[in-house]
Amino acid sequence: MAPKVSNQHAKGSSSTTSKAKGKDYTRKATPKQPLGIPERLKRLFTSLCAQIDGGHYSNAIKTCDKILRLEPKDPDAKQTKLFLLLQTEQYDAALSLIDHDGENPSHAFETAYSLYRLQREAKAKDIVQSIKDDEDVDNRGVVHLEAQLSYREGSYDTALQLYNELLDTAEPGSEEHSDILINLQASQQHLDFINTGFLHSLDSLPTAVTSTIETNPPPTQVNTQVTAALASLTRDTAERVHPAEKKVRKSRVPAGVIPGVTPPPDPERWLKKIERSMFGQGKRRKGPGGGGGGATQGSASVESAPAVSSPSHTKPSAIKGKKRK
Repeated sequence: MAPKVSNQHAKGSSSTTSKAKGKDYTRKATPKQPLGIPERLKRLFTSLCAQIDGGHYSNAIKTCDKILRLEPKDPDAKQTKLFLLLQTEQYDAALSLIDHDGENPSHAFETAYSLYRLQREAKAKDIVQSIKDDEDVDNRGVVHLEAQLSYREGSYDTALQLYNELLDTAEPGSEEHSDILINLQASQQHLDFINTGFLHSLDSLPTAVTSTIETNPPPTQVNTQVTAALASLTRDTAERVHPAEKKVRKSRVPAGVIPGVTPPPDPERWLKKIERSMFGQGKRRKGPGGGGGGATQGSASVESAPAVSSPSHTKPSAIKGKKRK
């Protein structure tokens, strides 16, 4: 038979195992090793793709900045950030990013588009012309931008011709096709008004108006700077004559007081009555002629007291002597 183990030995073995377990629990965990730059870039690019797919462009720009801090010359991160800045209409930031990257010919179209959106048409038109001279293959984006520049400058004939060229090669039913139709219609309307529309408008006017239009001198051109200066001077004068009323904060208005309706409190309410300016005014002395005539207070009270007493205070003597049964 196997020897029996005593209870003390069993208790000792259980205590040793619990102590061992306690040592295992109190042992400190080993610190994690920091991720390498390639692994961090991989994770950042994964989150960048998810943010762009979800339309979170502002967060995507921040992720691009994190990537460029780790890899400043990453071309994909730079191109993605430039695209995001144009999508969020941050054209000044896009131009600064292009300038920081240097004169890269691949970013010429983005530069021209940013200048066009910033209403710097002259520089944008020069860049578009240089792109057309350098590239042999027609770029649809460049043609779109050239048409927009022509429309803004008032060259509706050129814009109409460019939009017709784009419409011939556009896919029917696409978003580009609908945009080209809208711009083409606007250019055609402006061109029709310049060629024949204003003549029809003049013919519809009465002869008295048309004769005065032809004989009267042209209107004088108003100087915008002088007009703005006069307007500011008039505004300053009006503010000095009629200063703007300060609005009272509702938190400082006591309960039951309506600003502009409730009369203001007495400014002398903190002074003693004898020190107030209205003290002693409006009081009249008793007696004929404004004086008491030397009469004492007792004599005045006796003379003014009525001789007949009120019947409500008199009670018959029979009621006083009546006993209860």
